[in-house]
This record gives sequence, structure tokens and C-alpha cells, in this order.
Amino acid sequence: MHMHPTSAEDSILEGDAGQMAGQLMTRLQPQRWPIPLDRFPAGTVLVGGAVRDGLLNRLTEHPDLDMVVPDDALGMVQKLSQEFGGACVVLDRDRDMARLVLGRWTIDLARQDGDDLTADLLRRDYRINAIALTLTTEPKLLDPSGGLADLRDQRIAAVHEQNLLDDPLRLLRAPRLAAELSMRIDEATLEMIARHRQQLPKVAPERIQAELLKLVQANNADQAISLLHSLQLIAPWCSDQTPKTFNTSALTAAEQQLALPLARLTQLLSDQGVRDLRFSRKQIQRCLRLRTWWLRDQQQSAETLEEQERLKLHQELEEDLPAFTLAWPLERQTKWLSRWRDQEDTLFHPSAPLNGRALQAELGLRPGPELGELIHHLCLERAFGRIDSEAEAIQCARDWINRPL
Repeated sequence: MHMHPTSAEDSILEGDAGQMAGQLMTRLQPQRWPIPLDRFPAGTVLVGGAVRDGLLNRLTEHPDLDMVVPDDALGMVQKLSQEFGGACVVLDRDRDMARLVLGRWTIDLARQDGDDLTADLLRRDYRINAIALTLTTEPKLLDPSGGLADLRDQRIAAVHEQNLLDDPLRLLRAPRLAAELSMRIDEATLEMIARHRQQLPKVAPERIQAELLKLVQANNADQAISLLHSLQLIAPWCSDQTPKTFNTSALTAAEQQLALPLARLTQLLSDQGVRDLRFSRKQIQRCLRLRTWWLRDQQQSAETLEEQERLKLHQELEEDLPAFTLAWPLERQTKWLSRWRDQEDTLFHPSAPLNGRALQAELGLRPGPELGELIHHLCLERAFGRIDSEAEAIQCARDWINRPL
């Protein structure tokens, strides 16, 4: 995901409001959007993350566009989806909120909440998310709560305490934003979050899951996770595991992107927690396997396992081996990662030298448990270097079939 870095040189937060609005519109490049501006109804404004990230110069290549329209948001999305293609997703029929998905773009439209736009903005979660940009020839920034000042001060502050209670997921959103934006949460807002933490379990598990997935991928996730613990915000789902210190110096940037979110999630949540928050079956399996092998490695070094167990480790953690090594001393980690990076390493990337169909054709075997056992045996022999060729694999298979029982 391409993202512009934030730097003092890129800041547009020090100019006057009119100048900032023009520069922000330039950064947003509406000419690239899949829907022309003139197709939105008069009075439409851009709000939320795209405005905030544009001001901070951290827009992605395809930013999510959240817009407030005067009325009939769902009808507008349905009309635009018919005109430009894409999918219409109803987000909240009662509150008139819908999403238009067009390729890699998502555009959310919501009907104005309140008598005017100021009332709508003052019902939002945090002041940095309560800034609007008019989509007019001369764009204007609307900032009734002081979000621009918060952006300048790198501060996350709630608009109103009641707003957090209106949707308790917002309690978790502050630590997530702090992790993503490298900002601090102001003390009054921290007190609000701690005071109402028992409200979070009322939120749909899938929504909590989505926030946590974003949080563990952020640059400052470790500090945010520490904050979650101190606030006891996700206590119902937390692991009682002693926190590990992760060593990333031996990992490439791509390997860190693969390993750190999984390792953080596994360390943060209990096995029951990942189930209760309804993570995907694959994500649950990855977390449970990683935790199992972490605990096993504490009891007995993975390097001293019997062959069957060592093969099982590499079969179960082939994709996630960098995460498994994160808490190791550098020398041991480097050694394992070097082998894992070699796609030809038959132990770290185990596979059988012959598949079931080939074995059936060559040896006249029938599908069944015996065939599965043979394939596993061949995989083991190849993993530990006792089979190098197809001919050797066939002979090994014959020997196994004819073994004395």
C-alpha cells in the first residue's frame, strides 16, 4: 500500500484555513476518483480519515472516501452504482449509510446527522476526525471542534464523552489511531475510555476484530498494545501470556510485515479470544499454532525435536516461521531465517516428492489411509535428505509398502 510519509516539510497545517483547503484538495486529486465531483449532490462534503490523512500527507493511493450528503445516501449510492458500475453495500439502512465499491476504491455516503453540518461533525468520535472539506470550486475546511489544532499538537481528543458511548467501538479506535498516526491520547480522553471500558463487549465482535487487525499492523502497535493492557480495554479477550520482546533486526521489511501483526495478535489475545472475536478460520488456526509452538519451544528447543515433530513444526509454520523466531536470540534467528528464505530447503519447505496420483499409477495403490501414510513418510525422508530424486522416492515407497508389519 503506497503512502506518502509525513514530515514537517509536507505539513500544510500552518497556513490559513482557505489555503489549507486548497492544498488539501490538490493532495486528494479528485480527478483520479472513480466518480466525478459533479455527480455528487450539492452540499456533499468529505469527512473523516481522508481529510485527516490528507492534512498529514499520509494518503494512500486509493484512500477510503467518506462523504456526508444532505439526504438519501442509499438512493444516491444505488444510482451511482448503476451509472458507474461497482457494488452497493448497505451499511446502516436506519441511519441511511451505504458504500459504493468500485475496483480498489470505496466511497461511503451517509445522510447528514443533525440539523446542519456542524451538528453532524460534533457527533463524531475524535476531533481529528470531525473536520470536513466542502467539494466546491473554492473548497473550505469546517472544523467546529478544534481538530486542526489537535493535528498540529499530535493529540487525539474526544469531541464529547457521550459520543464514545453512542458507539463504544470508539473506545478502541483511539488506541488504534494512536498506533497508526504516532499521536498521543489526551488525559481526559484516556479517563473516558477507562471509565467506560465495560461498554466495549456490547459491540459486534467483527467490528472489534477489524480495529485490532488495523492496530497490530501499525508502526506504533507495541505502545498501543501496552496502553490496551493498562486500560484493561480488551480484558475479556486478552491472553494471560507473559509479553515477549520481539527482535526484528534479522527480518526484512516484508518479513516484518508478515510476522509482526500475527505475533502481536497471538500474544495479545487468548485462544478463546480470537474465537470470540470471530476471526477467520485461517487466522484462528495461525494464532493457535503459533502459540502452541511458542510454548513447545519454551519446554524443549525446536532444534532438538524428534524428526516427526520437527517436520510437523515446519509443515504447520511454513508460512509463519518469521513470527515463530521473533523472540529468539539473533544468532539462532538468523540461522533459521536463512534456511527459511531458501525455497529449496526441503525441511523448511517440506513437500512429498511424489503425489498420490503418481504413487497410484506407479505402484497400483488405491486411495485411502495407507496412501496418506506413505506420502507423509516420503515427505519426512525428503525433508531430512534421504531422498534426492524421483527414482529414489519410488524405491523408498516400494520399501515402505513391503516393510515387515
